[in-house]
Amino acid sequence: MENTKENCPNCCHKTKERSEEEYKSLINRLNRIQGQISGIKGMVEKDCYCTDILIQVSAVTSALKAFNKELLGNHIRTCVAEHIRAGDDSVVEELVQTVQKLMK
Repeated sequence: MENTKENCPNCCHKTKERSEEEYKSLINRLNRIQGQISGIKGMVEKDCYCTDILIQVSAVTSALKAFNKELLGNHIRTCVAEHIRAGDDSVVEELVQTVQKLMK
């Protein structure tokens, strides 16, 4: 797949082909998160008690963090490793910047 913005309109400049296993795992996580978000919306619409909603929001936050950990691990094992093996060390600075943004 060519790395163009047309292939990934929400991305900045690159794309990545994922294995079927990686793709399914990430999509399954996102589908569960989407379901949790819908549940929270329903709780607000039903005037549920604030602390009950906050607990569900915390669960979504944890799920998003787990998604990020999986995606970051996959990125390091594939994209970063491949670039370094090919002699492209610029990917290290990109990784450092990404981790810094994630730690905010």
